[in-house]
Amino acid sequence: MKRKSLKLMVAVLTVVMTVGILGGCGSKSATDSTGATPESKKTQLSGDITAAGSTALQPLAEIAAKKFLDKNPGATVNVQGGGSGTGLKLVLEGSVEIGNSDIYANEKEGIDAAALKDHKVAVVGIAAVTNNKVKVDSLTKQQLIDIFTGKIKNWKEVGGADIAITVINRPKSSGTRQVFKKYALDGKEEVAGLTQDSSGAVKGAIVKTDGAISYLALSYFADAANKEGLNILKIDGVEANAENISTDKYKTWAYEHMYTKGEPTELTKAYLDYMVSDDMKASIIKLGYIPMSDMKATRD
Repeated sequence: MKRKSLKLMVAVLTVVMTVGILGGCGSKSATDSTGATPESKKTQLSGDITAAGSTALQPLAEIAAKKFLDKNPGATVNVQGGGSGTGLKLVLEGSVEIGNSDIYANEKEGIDAAALKDHKVAVVGIAAVTNNKVKVDSLTKQQLIDIFTGKIKNWKEVGGADIAITVINRPKSSGTRQVFKKYALDGKEEVAGLTQDSSGAVKGAIVKTDGAISYLALSYFADAANKEGLNILKIDGVEANAENISTDKYKTWAYEHMYTKGEPTELTKAYLDYMVSDDMKASIIKLGYIPMSDMKATRD
């Protein structure tokens, strides 16, 4: 009888000790005073990074930063413009973590492309855009070249209103300008005209200047409200839209690059990964860009 009682006491003590151990383990994963668990803390990112450069990519980079920071409130992502050339220069010298660019780094003079790592995040089309008083909906590619090189000086020469043509350009540091010049103008040198420092400034100048023509990324008029005062031209009858760009039927488009100096560090990598995540796809389309996964055509 005593032997049975002893066995029972040992069994009870074993159960009590096991419960105590498990209880102790459970207390280690309990939430702290902030409501966060150690596991969730491990996934929270912190730090401060800056992405600068292309104003064509800027709207998408800003939306991605906002959504990314909603998920990582301890981090900060600053997004700035300045043009593709500026972005490449700044990331190469280490002033920013990400250089946004509409062009490949090796296309920019003075940039050591071998020191930079390319992250393609989307595609954007670039369209010829006029003031809405010109009364022209489509141009041939040769007419477009003749306008930008100064051979055609009045819209009536291409069937439009009797209004003098004003060409508005971006600075030579602009990736948008370089892409437009390469694919829409076959590399021809543009006539001297007005110059605006950013895509937003170009858009405003077109709206205010009768007879104006320039070029803008599709992200600057992704919805009807943003098209007010603007006339987006077809080239050789082909409209600048996602379907035509994805198949290369419309030729004036570019990859949107986010360059880092070497491999990105933790916060930078997480932000770049988020840019191409499924969570961003709807925003990429809504803002007038094309997801990399939707492109059927490729370009070196």
